[in-house]
Amino acid sequence: MSLQFLSREGSDQMEFEALKKVAAAVLGMDPDEIEMDMTFLTDLGADSLDLYQILRGVEEATGLQIPTEGLEKITTVREAVEWMERAGSPL
Repeated sequence: MSLQFLSREGSDQMEFEALKKVAAAVLGMDPDEIEMDMTFLTDLGADSLDLYQILRGVEEATGLQIPTEGLEKITTVREAVEWMERAGSPL
């Protein structure tokens, strides 16, 4: 599966869209079902390995380098997008 469908330039919305597309692919769901305030565990049924795969996929799609330290503290889609925003500049 190729995730090179997104440009390296973007905004918060672009990061959210990238996260939705990758999360949907990893979790086998429609990207339109994923909302900013959903929790990964309860609402999306994702575990920590799923979250790791999602963020690695977002890295591949966007060129961001996303740190994994503290990843276990992320519980919502919004927190993941904020984590991506803090990740820094593209590769």
